[in-house]
Amino acid sequence: MAKGKYQQWLEPDNLLLLQAWARDGFTDEQIATKIGISKQTFYDWKKKYPDFSDSLKKGKEIVDIQVENALLKRALGYEYVEYSEECSEDGIKKKKTVKHVIPDTTAQIFWLKNRRPDLWRDKRDLEMSGNINNPFEGVSTDDIKKLIQNE
Repeated sequence: MAKGKYQQWLEPDNLLLLQAWARDGFTDEQIATKIGISKQTFYDWKKKYPDFSDSLKKGKEIVDIQVENALLKRALGYEYVEYSEECSEDGIKKKKTVKHVIPDTTAQIFWLKNRRPDLWRDKRDLEMSGNINNPFEGVSTDDIKKLIQNE
C-alpha cells in the first residue's frame, strides 16, 4: 500500500526541512508550493497533524525571537568592536576600535507602541454618552445661562 503524501512530510528529516523553510521566511503559501500541495491542503495538514504544525511554529518562532532581539538592541543602542589594519614603515599594525551605535528613536517608538499600547498607541478609544441629537439633554437652562455669561 502506498504512503499518502502527508506521511512523507511527517518524517523527521522533512519536518526539519519545513522548520528551516519557515525560519528562512517562506510564507505558508510558498511552502505549500514547495511541497507540491494546494494552500488549502497545507492548512488542512496544519490542523490535522500536530507535528507538521509544530515544525512550522518552531521555525517561525526562532526568527521572531532573533528579530525581537535585534529590534531591542537597535532601540537601546549598542557597542561593537571593529578591527582594521594599518600599514606603516614598521609593518602592518592591527587596530581595534570600539564603535557606538546610538539608540534609534524609531525602533523605540515601534517597540513601545507594540509592547505597551495602553500607554503609547496613537489612537485613543474614547467613550461618549448622551443624546447626539440633543447635546443639551439633562442640562438646565440656568447652567446654560451661566456658561454663556462666563464667556
